[in-house]
Amino acid sequence: MVERFRLRLHAYVLMDNHYHVIVELTELNLSRAGQWLNGSYSTWFNRRHRRSGHLFQGRFKAVIVDPEEWGLALSRYVHLNPVRIRSLRLGKSERRAGAVGVSSRPSPELVKERVRRLRGHRWSSYRAYIGLCAQPPWLEYEAILELGGGKKEERRRKYRQYVESAVREGLEKSPWEDLREQVVLGGVEFLEGLRGWVKGDAREQRGAKRLAASRPRLTEIIQRVERVKGEPWEVFRDRYGDRGRDLVLYLGRRECGLTLQELAQAVGLEGYKTAATAIRRYEKWLQASKAERALLARVSSALK
Repeated sequence: MVERFRLRLHAYVLMDNHYHVIVELTELNLSRAGQWLNGSYSTWFNRRHRRSGHLFQGRFKAVIVDPEEWGLALSRYVHLNPVRIRSLRLGKSERRAGAVGVSSRPSPELVKERVRRLRGHRWSSYRAYIGLCAQPPWLEYEAILELGGGKKEERRRKYRQYVESAVREGLEKSPWEDLREQVVLGGVEFLEGLRGWVKGDAREQRGAKRLAASRPRLTEIIQRVERVKGEPWEVFRDRYGDRGRDLVLYLGRRECGLTLQELAQAVGLEGYKTAATAIRRYEKWLQASKAERALLARVSSALK
């Protein structure tokens, strides 16, 4: 794939039921490259295991990444996939508990096993990153190592410490929580820069419409909620038992495309975890309350 489509492949991991790759394009050919990779691998896999039919489910999902802001963190997320499992207490429920501070510290034996699994996973670029195996000629890791800073001879060690600190101290939040328009990992300026040139039809670039569409600002959301509730934001924002703030956070995430950290800062919360908890709480309340669903519909209608 790298040779045929002139890609730069910066990181990868192959798991039992999915894979991740971080690639840099030199031509506008991502759809053709992804289709070729899936098709070629499926053919090889079926022939090897004497099976037939589809191997992958659906089309691959692509996310545009600001390398300066997210390249290093995303590579760590990709490389940590082999240990993000329940048997190592890093499954979804365990990570969710850690995010709200209710999980216990792992034992030294468990940490040792996590590191052993991580370093021993053969189907990942991590071993090449930290010098445990030779660098494949089609893998480029220098650009990501450089993002970690330091002298060239120190970068592998620094990167290993950066990745494995998450294994020892607990995995950080998923980068997908900070997606903008469902297809972009980057700051506001990066997103606005994309809006200026992204074009494409619905088949080739499914995120093009989302990137091109204008979004309301959070101040507009707050104004609409104020009108529907008949109260100013300062009155109901911190009132105990009032769901107005949670409604604003919910719509800020859904309609404005803001990250959890941006929402937390905008409404004066301690951090992104508090904003995430408030949004999940509001989603559960929506399911239980017909009146709240009607209120949300009124606000949403006013925004449109």
